[in-house]
Amino acid sequence: MGLLSAEQLATGYRDQQISENLNYTFYEGTMTNIIGPNGCGKSTFLKTLARILPSQKGTVLLNSKELNQYSSKQVARELAMLAQTSETQIDLPVFDVIAYGRYPYQSGWGNLSNEDQQIIQWALSITGLTELARESVATLSGGQRQRVWIAMALVQDTDIVILDEPTTYLDPAHQLEVLNVLKEINQTKGKTIIMTSHDINLASRFSDGIIAMKKGAILKEGTPEEVITADVLREVFQIEADIILHPGTQRPLVLSYEVLKTEGSHDK
Repeated sequence: MGLLSAEQLATGYRDQQISENLNYTFYEGTMTNIIGPNGCGKSTFLKTLARILPSQKGTVLLNSKELNQYSSKQVARELAMLAQTSETQIDLPVFDVIAYGRYPYQSGWGNLSNEDQQIIQWALSITGLTELARESVATLSGGQRQRVWIAMALVQDTDIVILDEPTTYLDPAHQLEVLNVLKEINQTKGKTIIMTSHDINLASRFSDGIIAMKKGAILKEGTPEEVITADVLREVFQIEADIILHPGTQRPLVLSYEVLKTEGSHDK
């Protein structure tokens, strides 16, 4: 069933509109990836879905109820949002930072229940941070810090997890580890995962549905087979891509691509 929906949604910052007339329904238990060039409105769309940014027009529905009708604490119990993280140094232990994700369930700050402790330990384990639980976040590598933010989102234990480029700063092995974790909680716990990615092949491999955006508009949405095509990638990214089906997953795989020559371009 439809869990989170955008209806005629316009997004932006104050008097700057980024997108308009966005319509899409995210269904329960699915994993959806949003792709598109820098500045196309992906992050703004996610932030508006999570009520970090107010909508300029239109509506976001959560469980068929307008998102604006929920309290902040109610929203935090329904969806978790991991925005693009900065390199700001936080001199706190990994465990303490992850524990912030349990705030929506606490009656008093700092009082972790047994359930809180168990969920935090689970998040530490699946993100590979158990041995670093008492280390300061400031001492970690970029990839390790990214896993801390992901763990903090996971401990909110929400039905919906929204992640803006969750594999930023991660090497290829850790990218797969993180995405496998997200796929596991999607499949075993029925979590609805919504994320953005600049890696078309990872988006294809780890998504039930893909949204392709350009200049604030949804140009194409559907399954990976429907969206990861030469025609769509040409329109969205201005590239000419060679695409095959991955022999193992049978998902579209971009082998290589070239930038399209635009009018007025010439060889040098």
